[in-house]
Amino acid sequence: MEDLKIAVVGIGATGAVLAASLLSKNSDVICVDPMPGLGEKLTKEGIKVSGVLSYQVPVRHFFGHIADLKDLNPDVIFLSTKTYHLLQALDELTEIFRPGIKIISTHNGLGTEDVIAEKFGADAAFRMSLNYGAAPKEPGDIETTFWNKPNYLGCLSEKNREVGLEIGKLLTDGGLDTELVDDIKLSVWKKMIHKCSLASICAVTDRSIQEILDFPPTREIADACFEEAVAVAKASGYDLGDDYIKSSMSYLEKVGAHKDSMCQDFLNKTPTEIDFLGGKVVEYGQALGVPTPFFVTMTNLVKSIEDSYLKS
Repeated sequence: MEDLKIAVVGIGATGAVLAASLLSKNSDVICVDPMPGLGEKLTKEGIKVSGVLSYQVPVRHFFGHIADLKDLNPDVIFLSTKTYHLLQALDELTEIFRPGIKIISTHNGLGTEDVIAEKFGADAAFRMSLNYGAAPKEPGDIETTFWNKPNYLGCLSEKNREVGLEIGKLLTDGGLDTELVDDIKLSVWKKMIHKCSLASICAVTDRSIQEILDFPPTREIADACFEEAVAVAKASGYDLGDDYIKSSMSYLEKVGAHKDSMCQDFLNKTPTEIDFLGGKVVEYGQALGVPTPFFVTMTNLVKSIEDSYLKS
């Protein structure tokens, strides 16, 4: 595929960085987000990314709804919404989908690529594992806190390898080094064990990752969650090796004072991504006969807190 027409759906912190990378080399990249006033702001001021990654790029094409893409015929659509919006986004994509479109999940969590494949077929489904941290200062103005390159990209159909290499090169040329891998699920497990294990602890305690690892009571919970998630991954066919947890802690030391985005969900009283994080570990564990008592506890605590503020 040549001269790919690209759209990024979801211009929050993660999606804004992704869009900025692509826009730095291609000003025709399309941004889509329903946030009121965001389009006017971005077309006037562009996207600004500071911190360990740095961009200042103009936005020429912005739309408020996925349906607005119907006559634009994008070849590649990055989905960077919150995970709890994934099903809604896929429903909206049915209005514009045509054979040949590639849909790339950049979501947090486990199994999002499978949801795309169930809806549109394996030929449409890609998944990225992103290895940078980002938080919004304000809409369109993003602070990046860490960048442990590269990102990983994978497809569920082997015949998509060539286009996968092309997409990876576009991102790498834009400063987000991206490597196409043969088994993206392995890369997702390696990354998402961190997220699944720590997100709920961060949210419930309102502590940074470093604070959780440094405080013995929360460190005990984190260690137990890591052990459970590694056991579920192994039962799923992904033996991460004896040194995985040790290397993971080394990785997390680079994250420092970063708070998981679920803390922001609690602060803003918005839905969380728990169903695709701890909830998926529990779901997979139950299906595979692997006990996950710490994950069950932390997942249910998040669901209880979330339920309380969403009801009110």
